[in-house]
Parts: sequence; C-alpha cells; structure tokens
Amino acid sequence: MTTTTEPRWYKSSYSNNGGDCIEVAANLIAPHGTVPVRDSKDPHGPALVFPAAAFASFTASVKAGTLGAI
Repeated sequence: MTTTTEPRWYKSSYSNNGGDCIEVAANLIAPHGTVPVRDSKDPHGPALVFPAAAFASFTASVKAGTLGAI
C-alpha cells in the first residue's frame, strides 16, 4: 500500500514577519529522509528538497557561525 504524506509547513519563531523567511516541512524527515524548504512569501511556488543529513549539517553550521561567506 502506498501512502503520501503532505508537508506540514513550519516557519521559525525567530521570523519577524518581515517577509524574508523560509518554511520547512520537518514532518517528512522520518518517512522520506528529506526536508522540503520553500519561500514563505510564495507558498504555492516551488520547494527545494534536501536530504535530511545535508539540511542538518547546514543548520548546525548556521547555529555555530561556521558557514562560510559567499
């Protein structure tokens, strides 16, 4: 039997409602091993889907302040 899981989008509590935010659907980590990310200003637009391990590494780097400058 095949089931689909709809993303449950979450915006960070650190968002100041200034419009420059992303939303993530962390509920897809366990069943699919992925983290969809979308622009909160365009909820019907595309979402990027990252492997859970890659997204965890990214967020850890952001929190630690070790993410290199672009």
